Amino acid sequence: MTNTLLQRITVDPAIFGGKPIIRGHRLAVEHVLSMLAAGDSHETILAGYDWLEPDDILACLMYAQRLVAHERYEPPLGTEDAA
Repeated sequence: MTNTLLQRITVDPAIFGGKPIIRGHRLAVEHVLSMLAAGDSHETILAGYDWLEPDDILACLMYAQRLVAHERYEPPLGTEDAA
């Protein structure tokens, strides 16, 4: 299932400078992730793009997960609340 989902993500140098897009359409993975991060529901995103499928959103999430799988984030020091 993983590889099938990731096949929905394509790159075309002629579209958005080669950023990852969904199934060759002019919708960047980055844009879908931004909508999700802003709190948009899957239903809202799907309603905005009549050709978009639920698996396209899952593919975006899987793509992002693969990119950060080996990343490590540490919050800056001194950001704790001084109570």
